[in-house]
Amino acid sequence: MEEVISFNRGVPATSSLHPDEVSDAAAAVLEEDGKNVLQYGDSRGYPPLRQEVADKYGGDSRAEVLVGNGSLQILDSLAHVYLSPGDAVLVEKPSYDRSIKIFDRVGVNVFGVEMEKDGVNLGKFADMVDRVDPKLFYTVPDFHNPTGITTSGKKRKRVAEMARDAGMTIIEDSPYRRLRYSGEDEPTYRSIAPDCVVQMSSVSKLISPGIRVGWIIAREELIDEVARFSEDTYITPSLLSQGVVSHLMRTGWVEENVKRLVDLYKPRLDATLSSLGELFSQADWVEARGGFFVGLWLPEGTDVEKFYGQAKNEGLTLSSPKGFYPDYDGERFVRLPFPALKPEEIEAGVSRLASIWENV
Repeated sequence: MEEVISFNRGVPATSSLHPDEVSDAAAAVLEEDGKNVLQYGDSRGYPPLRQEVADKYGGDSRAEVLVGNGSLQILDSLAHVYLSPGDAVLVEKPSYDRSIKIFDRVGVNVFGVEMEKDGVNLGKFADMVDRVDPKLFYTVPDFHNPTGITTSGKKRKRVAEMARDAGMTIIEDSPYRRLRYSGEDEPTYRSIAPDCVVQMSSVSKLISPGIRVGWIIAREELIDEVARFSEDTYITPSLLSQGVVSHLMRTGWVEENVKRLVDLYKPRLDATLSSLGELFSQADWVEARGGFFVGLWLPEGTDVEKFYGQAKNEGLTLSSPKGFYPDYDGERFVRLPFPALKPEEIEAGVSRLASIWENV
């Protein structure tokens, strides 16, 4: 068998991780504030980091920021606080599989809204809002996981208007926003409608996933509710990790690292798109401009079960498409994460995919 090429998980490149800098930051934090970061503390997170997040990401004050052990754990807490069994939740179709699992776990009804190349189909979104009266809409608007789509500013404004009119909350999950490799940023949902938006992000893609630091920015009353739930769940988040992130933000290291990441990942995205254009012209894919993923839709009529089986035999590791769809109907969808692969590995992987498709 040929060497295994993994298009499975959206993990950073190993070369993007910097243990020496993280170690130096930890030593500095322990020297400056060791007795606090090693003790129990505020369930809202390390106060200096909450202030850094508020200053850099648009919170009015640190009272609107909660920092926890990765954004998924915060989403789980938020779902338990804000949702009740039987509530309706809208997600993009497809959407991040682990977020769908979190919503399923609290017993809500999850409905997918079909996407276009610039975000959700507005007509179908409006119809779904009228039909199921959703309590919230979960979206990854910048370099969407799993498709790579970026929602246009025009659509963000219209979705925000509909959410406000319907009394619906938008959860704006933005872990990839800083990783733009070309083009211009769109306005955040929070900048458009802060009254009905909970913004969520993390440093998993900017520093390290293993450091487990993420946050939400929301109205103070909701932050207090999530903080009480979090305290009853784990008492205190990892304050040492948060102190490390605070130090790396305060010293400007994170901003410098974003530039390094763009330089590292842009050629890998370019290799993905050019390989698809050259070798997979029969299929449909997203011309992503940043982030970690390119979504590929196999041509209609593809024997999907045979395609995935043969891919495994040919040394390709792919995520099952069904988890990205709340109704499990995404059989022709393939998520292509590219940051952990070198350009030549990406080209070889797409070549194998195209060859497999031609022979199934």
